[in-house]
Amino acid sequence: MTREAASSQGSPVVARRAVADDRLEGVQALVAGIADPEIPVVTLADLGILRSVEAIDGVVVVTLTPTWSGCPAIEAIVAMAEQTLAANGFADVRVRISRAPAWTTDWITDQGRERLRRYGIVPPGSVTNDGNLAPVTLPAPCPQCGSRRNERLAVFGSTPCKALYRCLACREPFEAMKAI
Repeated sequence: MTREAASSQGSPVVARRAVADDRLEGVQALVAGIADPEIPVVTLADLGILRSVEAIDGVVVVTLTPTWSGCPAIEAIVAMAEQTLAANGFADVRVRISRAPAWTTDWITDQGRERLRRYGIVPPGSVTNDGNLAPVTLPAPCPQCGSRRNERLAVFGSTPCKALYRCLACREPFEAMKAI
């Protein structure tokens, strides 16, 4: 029997593969929906931290890339992923960290950028096609009123990946995520 014929008849190999695919999709969905511990309005999928979910030698492996090489939240993110998966019956999943390729703000989804903006954090600019940072339009627009009349108060905000600003029009403080 040809491979195509066996597949069309629902062979055990195809059934096992379908179960494995369903399992991978379940793991993907659970990890994708985990909220970032530092910015809880965005998920790991929104930020592009979740890089892959795959089966390697029969083990489901989740690969995460931290937003910064020294990101203090990555340990909490790994623990949340492991706890979420175990609580949903996926105790035999391995979560690993990959720092290459390095995370870029270009991996933030459009939905993630909108969630950041609505939360009061100015989303980052993008990286150019040649890998260099695109010119950032400064000053960053105030997420409350949209004014560009603002001042940077600190290079670092509540986390190293953000800077602290104050709008001179509405007087509200806000953070802007740095492009990397």
